[in-house]
Amino acid sequence: MLQIMSMMKFLLNYGIDITSFLGMTILMVPFIVSIIIPFVTFIAIIFIYNKLISDNEITVMTSSGLSPKQLARPALAMALVLTILHFMLNIWVVPQSQALFYSTQWNLRYGLAHLKLQESAFTELADGLVVYVDKVSGHDLSQVMLSDMRDENSPITIFAEKGKLVSTPRGLSIVMKNGALQSKSETLTTGTFDNFDMDLNVEDKEGENSFRVRRVPTSLLLMSVLDSPSEKQHQVVLAELCTRLLGPLMNLILAALCATILLRSSLLRRRASFAPALAVAAMAVVMSLFMSLSNMVGSVTQFLLLALGIFATLGGILFILFKK
Repeated sequence: MLQIMSMMKFLLNYGIDITSFLGMTILMVPFIVSIIIPFVTFIAIIFIYNKLISDNEITVMTSSGLSPKQLARPALAMALVLTILHFMLNIWVVPQSQALFYSTQWNLRYGLAHLKLQESAFTELADGLVVYVDKVSGHDLSQVMLSDMRDENSPITIFAEKGKLVSTPRGLSIVMKNGALQSKSETLTTGTFDNFDMDLNVEDKEGENSFRVRRVPTSLLLMSVLDSPSEKQHQVVLAELCTRLLGPLMNLILAALCATILLRSSLLRRRASFAPALAVAAMAVVMSLFMSLSNMVGSVTQFLLLALGIFATLGGILFILFKK
């Protein structure tokens, strides 16, 4: 919901149509799903097993000879399937959908799609770049006034009878006809023109080609570990690799942790009513530790140590669950 609310602001600020907004929302779904899968897994398991315990069904199944290992098998099987799906999301689907999301977002902000120039009004396309248009018909403009003050040492003012917004390999441009130009640098320059093509150079503050780790393919991400241009980017890459390669294992850890706490407590003579609360607290601690340690990883060695710690934790939980 927070992601959708942030895009609602984007919808209002740039006036994009509802179809484009829904398309961007759909592109965010794989990323959001990859975040919530471990929590959904945990919630499903704690709900089902707590219901079985409260209805004494676990007690009956245990009395009939079923061990905690056998009782936990459905939960672990579901967690294993979700882990595989989570890996597929993290390694392939999320990077591709995020790359398309950022590309679409940039085009809607800075491409032709977002430019809804108001008639008889001044529109600021960027800091220092203002356009006034008397009439607008699609991308065709009439009675255009353009003021470019982005370079304080060389401001430009242009008046034209007609104009047209076009998208070129160089970026967004405006082609004007029958107008006059005034430029001031060391000297004042004025003149008239029949046709004038001006690159608007409207860019994202962070740049369309800026490094957004979420949209980088996993293969390139693994290669960039060895040749990151800065220490900060190196740490960002390692944190993303922790999320993609180690995050899915949290499905198994949370499933095993929840099953262990609930099933082991159900075997006590006095049923532990605090077991669900204990399981929730344990989940919060485990996920907090994982997210914190992932963001603190600064080298490949630390990444491997974190991976080893996760496998050791999973092995320890399963040992407690399976022991007689």
